[in-house]
Amino acid sequence: MKVVVLGAGVVGTASAWYLAQAGHEVVVVDRQPDAGLETSFANGGQISVSHAEPWANPGAPAKIVKWLGREDAPLLFRLRADPRQWAWGLRFLLECLPSRTRRNTREILSLALYSRGELQRLRSDTGIEYDQLAKGILHYYTDAKELGRAIEQASAMAELGCERELKSAAECVAIEPALARSSVRILGGTYTGSDESGDARKFTQALAALARTRGTTFRFDTTVQRLETENGKVTRIHVTSGGREDVLGGDACVVALGSYSPLVLAPLGIRIPVYPLKGYSITIPLAAGDLAPTVCLTDEAAKLAMSRLGDRLRVAGTAELADYSTAVNAVRCEAIATRIRAIFPGIAGTARAERWAGLRPATPSNVPLIGRTHIPNLYLNTGHGTLGWTMACGSGGAIADIVSGRAPEVDFGFLGVERRRALLAAAKSFNTEAQRTQRATEG
Repeated sequence: MKVVVLGAGVVGTASAWYLAQAGHEVVVVDRQPDAGLETSFANGGQISVSHAEPWANPGAPAKIVKWLGREDAPLLFRLRADPRQWAWGLRFLLECLPSRTRRNTREILSLALYSRGELQRLRSDTGIEYDQLAKGILHYYTDAKELGRAIEQASAMAELGCERELKSAAECVAIEPALARSSVRILGGTYTGSDESGDARKFTQALAALARTRGTTFRFDTTVQRLETENGKVTRIHVTSGGREDVLGGDACVVALGSYSPLVLAPLGIRIPVYPLKGYSITIPLAAGDLAPTVCLTDEAAKLAMSRLGDRLRVAGTAELADYSTAVNAVRCEAIATRIRAIFPGIAGTARAERWAGLRPATPSNVPLIGRTHIPNLYLNTGHGTLGWTMACGSGGAIADIVSGRAPEVDFGFLGVERRRALLAAAKSFNTEAQRTQRATEG
């Protein structure tokens, strides 16, 4: 089939790669001049399976109340006269219920584990380079209550297939010696050695280049205007490029436009609970004498992810529910820099850090929307929130399976596709009944 993928971020580009690998003719459309220039441009860099617990969890409401009025709060709700924002916020609170948090964690972890394996296979098959490191991720804690909760979570995560090793303060420093000079007391941590890191933009652009060599067409500087349907299917994709209008067609369409996905889908009567969650990052240039971390870190108190990307340190975090603005808030970026100076006083380049803000396409549950809509040839791969880089390859492989009419390998709640676990249970039941019938007949 000819498949048009809307969006050339890490999720859209991965979707295109796996669709092409499945034998489809693929065209990718993006308004930017190259791949990976929006949310994938300067994210935290972590392939963080160990960070599967969603933002919406039982402890979140109390924290949000505590952070109200703080411009540097890790999670900031900027309330606006926007019904979509209020609806999203109410659903977020509902997802904080313990039962929903457990369910959402299982969904996220299942897809994240699968995705990490797919990334490793892709890297082995292609030799793709993106400043990757496979040194694991250390989550360190500076608050006793948070550390106690992390100890409880570790056993729950282990039951779901993700090993978090509990570490003392001394063991944390042994894993990452740069923490030894922290002016903030490290109380302990958890370590997942199988987690990874890397530059999502470099990966996305390198994967796009590989995809082009295998027949995928990328149409950059091209903005999607609207989708047109006929006889219940998407038949035309109206775009503009260089001030000129054009119409694209295909047998199937995959919407991977991140936070902008709802805007394209709404005219078709498809309402999805995706809202832009603004995140910030700073990228610090490192000098030869800097005492900077080499292991990927997560500062749980400040909600910051840190990744060593060659001679740079990427620090990303905070979430701001506001609107579609990507303007950089200097206060929030300076709060990140201040925390880094406290944790790593041996880094000299924070004043020269590159500041960035991007829009994470967040669902209230943090569980992405992947699969088929009620329009048979229209598919979604969006809503990955803070874990788009972590889930990209798994999501791309899964959507390629779904478009190709195959059941994805991973057990996840895909849209328009029955759960693999249910299918396997039904198959087992059928086989058992068939065996009983055969025995009865033979008897």
